[in-house]
Amino acid sequence: MDDNLHPISDRLLARQERQKLTGQVSKVIWLYGLSGSGKSTLATALERRLFEEKRLVYVLDGDNIRTGLNRGLGFSDDDRMENIRRIAEVSKLFLDAGVISINSFITPTDELRNLAREIIGEDLIQVYVKASFETCMQRDVKGLYAKAADGKVPNFTGKDSSFEEPEAPDLVIDTENQSEEESLETLFQFIRPKVAP
Repeated sequence: MDDNLHPISDRLLARQERQKLTGQVSKVIWLYGLSGSGKSTLATALERRLFEEKRLVYVLDGDNIRTGLNRGLGFSDDDRMENIRRIAEVSKLFLDAGVISINSFITPTDELRNLAREIIGEDLIQVYVKASFETCMQRDVKGLYAKAADGKVPNFTGKDSSFEEPEAPDLVIDTENQSEEESLETLFQFIRPKVAP
């Protein structure tokens, strides 16, 4: 099949040209942690904050990925791997387009995080949104913990499927001990100089 592929990348605009147009450095900001840790809340708040600074930014999360591109994937180990692979490949395209992408996915294992790093490379910023299973269960924003307790959500991360604490994330946001506003400010101040031209 590779014999039928004819890349045109040498004829396309360079990423640097697009970044010059947008006035920013494209990055992939990957927020990961348990369901209910605050990933999506931070992702949407950071998107708004960067947009207000005239940055071209887009959020990828379970809602817009698993209802479209990855809607046929479940939560088995193989499906989780394919889910993250596809997301990382899309993120790489956003990088080339000069866009800042903010990804919000549980990404529960080092293997999955390393896969994202292998595909995206040095432009990936990994942010661990930290909150304990107990705290996330109390929050239960989407009602998933209650469903999981009733056995209605198979392979639920933290209960049936493990979540591995990361060894060396680029940043840790502890949403158990910081308010939403403090967490956003910590994230924004860390990200802002990295996307400035």
